[in-house]
Amino acid sequence: MALCLALFVGTASADDGSALWLRAQHNKTKDIKASFDSKYRNTIVEKAADEINRYWHGNHVGLVVDKSLSNLKDGFRIADGEISAACPEGIYYGVHELLRRQEAGLPMVSGDCIPAFGLRILNHWDNLDGTIERGYAGHSIWLWDEIEGKSAKTMKCSTALREKIEAYARANASLGINGSVLNNVNASPKMLSTEYINKVKVIADILRQYGIKTYLSVNFASPMALGKLKTADPLNPKVAKWWKAKAKQIYSTIPDFGGFLVKANSEGQPGPGDYDRTHADGANMLADALRPYGGIVMWRCFVYGNKHKGEDRVKQAVTEFLPVDGEFRSNVILQAKNGPLDFQPREPYAPVFDEIKKTPLMAELQITQEYLGHSQHLVFLAPMWKEFFSYVKPESMVGIAGVANIGDDANWCGHHFAQANWYAFGRLAWNPSLSTEEIAREWLCQTFTREKAFVEPMTTVMAESREACVDYMMPLGLHHIFKADHHYGPEPDGNQAHFPEEWKPVYYHKATKEGVGFDRSSRGTNATSQYREPYRSLYDNVDTCPEEFLLWFHHLPWNYQLKNGRTLWGEMTYRYNRGVSAVESFVATWHQMRPYIDSQRYAEVDARLKSQEENAREWRDTCLNYFRQFAE
Repeated sequence: MALCLALFVGTASADDGSALWLRAQHNKTKDIKASFDSKYRNTIVEKAADEINRYWHGNHVGLVVDKSLSNLKDGFRIADGEISAACPEGIYYGVHELLRRQEAGLPMVSGDCIPAFGLRILNHWDNLDGTIERGYAGHSIWLWDEIEGKSAKTMKCSTALREKIEAYARANASLGINGSVLNNVNASPKMLSTEYINKVKVIADILRQYGIKTYLSVNFASPMALGKLKTADPLNPKVAKWWKAKAKQIYSTIPDFGGFLVKANSEGQPGPGDYDRTHADGANMLADALRPYGGIVMWRCFVYGNKHKGEDRVKQAVTEFLPVDGEFRSNVILQAKNGPLDFQPREPYAPVFDEIKKTPLMAELQITQEYLGHSQHLVFLAPMWKEFFSYVKPESMVGIAGVANIGDDANWCGHHFAQANWYAFGRLAWNPSLSTEEIAREWLCQTFTREKAFVEPMTTVMAESREACVDYMMPLGLHHIFKADHHYGPEPDGNQAHFPEEWKPVYYHKATKEGVGFDRSSRGTNATSQYREPYRSLYDNVDTCPEEFLLWFHHLPWNYQLKNGRTLWGEMTYRYNRGVSAVESFVATWHQMRPYIDSQRYAEVDARLKSQEENAREWRDTCLNYFRQFAE
């Protein structure tokens, strides 16, 4: 806990942001404020008691593990000065509910608090060389070279690394996040080597102390790379035998290992399709290997360009998975992105959530801002995720995953306000009914100050930031018009010959003198047919299609008249300018916040806001100048 405690130390003039939202001041008294059954010493319950004893400013709190409260799942009950739960993890979550309310100035409440999702998992896209795919906060926090030893029993990590991982685990557990996938979905087979399984054990042993289960992304062709087999065909008995042996090895080293996350037959990754097998064939083979140990397979639905080349990319997930719905083992979960394309600033919800009815589902949200200005832009993602939950009900899913935005930068996330997206993911994974404003206020009060003159205007900035981003990047349903590869900045004229069609901006906006937009109606690619009613009809009819999705589903003439009387081109121009004006107002608001926070975070946020303002203008000017050649 040494680093965790050190994180709370700051000055009025400088703060590097490393304390995140965990900034409660130590008690002024040394009186013991928590009690619990002694049989729970050296477990997460003892850590929960330590949190109370150090940071709780109220009265005595009893911590009671009561297995009869199984209806709470891994949630908790607060009543009569006591936190009770069916499992130790629930006690820890309950303690942080008290501390969160104390630090955010919220009224104390009593009653049951049950998480909406059983699986609340961070997906790290970290590579073994320390780089992070779509990472904007430095290098990976998993310093594999600092984990050394000749066997699983002798493997140890440096003190600094242990403290960093403990701080990471504590932050996650404070939000109720209970799982971590350590490595990139574009996985290296080396991750499953004996050397790295032993290294993973060191991390898993630390995470376990905070109720966090460890998972790994796996490369489907690992039996060929590591086992020297000539095939990875899931129906080949030797392949199945290799995976069963590998699962046995993992669980003998990490008994509570969670399972595998798999990206297969997408963007060049190997998979069962290489052998003319189905996704069910591949997933079930892995599921059978994990089943004896209680492990799960999270099989990603992000597939395109596999068997259905030329089909509208947003349709391909349903095309591939609907025919095998119901054929998956019970310990397989299909993990689908919130939208059908690729984490764009705005997408309609993915129709996989409508069409797949016999296989468990979990949503994949992207916390790291691949398409939303990286960690240069202040864009609070809670509104995007709330929008998704307005279409896809939490009870239809068994879990939720977030692609992490964490790196080794001092403030963890690059942008100080990007921490709010990590926080928001955890809070919504526990309770999707929380409002954008509630989450923003909680985070601001805990992270900066409870001064109303700071919290209220910055809550407004956070709540409006995602819509502003949509405005200055791609309003009215425009999408995927980013610069190639890094996805920062606009490139509406992108038509790179060496890229497949489904990577090219011109493929998505289809701008000509006649109009702009992608026709996915029943007169076009018929992507609207994959949605349940009333959305199928709503999206298919241009007169009823919500204007925020207009050019996602329809190709329209530039003089098409919107409900407010403006032409399509006039409204596009208005919204691009509105987005830039919003960012200018964010900058002005931030300049008024200087008296309320430390100089370091003020200056660092100010610098990033200025970069955001410049980039927003670039988006507006580049896009309007490009589309003007067709519209006027």
